[in-house]
Amino acid sequence: MYISELKLWNFRKYGRDEWDLEKPHLVVPFNSGTNVLIGENDSGKTAIIDAIKLVLKTHAYEWIKVEKEDFYENSDKLRIEIIFRELKDEEAKNFTEWLGWEGEGEYAKPVLRLILYVEQKNERILPYEVKAGMGETGYSLNAEAKDYLKSTYLKALRDADNELIAKRNSRLSQILQGHELFKKKEDGEKHEFEKWLNEANKKIRNWFNDTNSENGVKSNKEQIKDVIDNFLQAFIDDKIGSELKLSDPEIKAILEKISLEIEGAKNLGLGTMNRLYMAAELLHLKKDWNGLKLALVEELEAHLHPQAQMKVIEALQKERDIQFILTTHSPNLASKVDIQNLIICKDKDVYSLSDDKTKLNKSDYKFLKRFLDVTKSNLFFAKGVIIVEGMSEEILIPEIAKKLGYDLTKHEVSIVNVGSTAYLHFAKIFLRNDGKELNIPVSVVTDLDVRPRDNGTFEEEKENQRRQCIKESFLAFKDTTVKLLIAKQWTLEWCLYKSKYLSKLFKESVSEVHSGTEEFKKDGDNFKPEFESKFIDKLAKKSGTSSIDKVAIAGVLAEKISVDNTLIISEDDEFIKYIIDAIKHACRIQNGN
Repeated sequence: MYISELKLWNFRKYGRDEWDLEKPHLVVPFNSGTNVLIGENDSGKTAIIDAIKLVLKTHAYEWIKVEKEDFYENSDKLRIEIIFRELKDEEAKNFTEWLGWEGEGEYAKPVLRLILYVEQKNERILPYEVKAGMGETGYSLNAEAKDYLKSTYLKALRDADNELIAKRNSRLSQILQGHELFKKKEDGEKHEFEKWLNEANKKIRNWFNDTNSENGVKSNKEQIKDVIDNFLQAFIDDKIGSELKLSDPEIKAILEKISLEIEGAKNLGLGTMNRLYMAAELLHLKKDWNGLKLALVEELEAHLHPQAQMKVIEALQKERDIQFILTTHSPNLASKVDIQNLIICKDKDVYSLSDDKTKLNKSDYKFLKRFLDVTKSNLFFAKGVIIVEGMSEEILIPEIAKKLGYDLTKHEVSIVNVGSTAYLHFAKIFLRNDGKELNIPVSVVTDLDVRPRDNGTFEEEKENQRRQCIKESFLAFKDTTVKLLIAKQWTLEWCLYKSKYLSKLFKESVSEVHSGTEEFKKDGDNFKPEFESKFIDKLAKKSGTSSIDKVAIAGVLAEKISVDNTLIISEDDEFIKYIIDAIKHACRIQNGN
């Protein structure tokens, strides 16, 4: 069994003025394996985890209850529903009186729906309980059924060291107590640990009661027990005597004396202890029982360096029969997770990237699985995205944006360099099949890629055909937040060469990088007439000519743009207007503002 769906009404940020049980304020779809909630700060990831905890509770001894802050904008009621599907027969038998059914006849499958409805009046939260059933209000769950539904929860700031040391009610002792090896036997026979401790207690009692004395030295009993007893009898009663022994020989007390460490290691760091803690929790989730196997993990990356994060998430994704619901701010984790397992939290809604929710096809998913790396995964956390074909655009666009007065960092805009014309795979991440619109402005910047004639002029008809071809490939993005920006002519480098404001700086950059090329050298204060033809030959990679070092030139030009305090860039520059439009769209800058 696994959580298939979570529905919220008026819970924290997920709420509206109207109340309609047919229209939840948030619906979160989950799959049966790994689910990763991603998004910027305050996007609602923790609220989703906490809603699940309120309904299911956890195996840890912690007090979880609804607070006033859980109600949306001081509304007087909230509701949480959790729907479980794919219940096996041995699981379903624990909930027979609360089950619903989907499908007909022999194809009918059991469904379990949990309901938490809470009201508050006069600043007081009224008594409530978790119910189950397919009706509007459901029926009360008994304690045994609730126990089968508890989850395992790892909070964001995990004190792993404290959880694994020997102490009363340690998390480690709770995990061990839940294992079959430590369950009480039906015939009442004591556990081996208890037998061993009883034997040890006998020996300890005998030692403290030993009356043998040698060479005038007092016995053990005289030195310790008799001294205590003399005071005790004076304090209370002559008939009272003390007993010295090990602690309670019950299995719970014994397990509370056990700590978990890594063999042969001392003074472990937070990251290693964190992973040891997670390994212990997985022991709990792997136990053989007919209840829910669900792990809720906030900020899996806590205390873990990037490579450790990736190892952990890779291992978790290989687990079977355990459902994981994780939150993260880490692009490292986002890049390692199967994209279909990602759920973007944004604008009081969620956007699953599963194949039934997006317009990505099988080839898109296959491509993204291979090429969606850490740097590209930044797009999931950005408020705006600029997708570019190469390193030159990635280097130059931030500096051009600053000169325009739009700092991409302040606007939380990510530049995603796809390294080729494969931008469609990435852009389609933002297209939905579920009727929702992922409100992230995305600019796709691409070259026109029509070369000039040998004399350096361009064929307008070829340019128009090419431009139309590119636009037709983008028809699916019509009326969406994804905007296509095509270079006016040929490539970015050509547009920079022709730019009204950047041409001089660009030529100087070319001259510095290709200082050995005679045609690129200055003749006094001006560039030689042969500059253009040589530049075209190199940019077109004509036979017998070395190509332009685009990245090196972009680096030099970016520095020149950055330090030139007199440089002004305006939209009347027709050759770089497409870059300006891309920046403004990603930053949500409207014309005139």
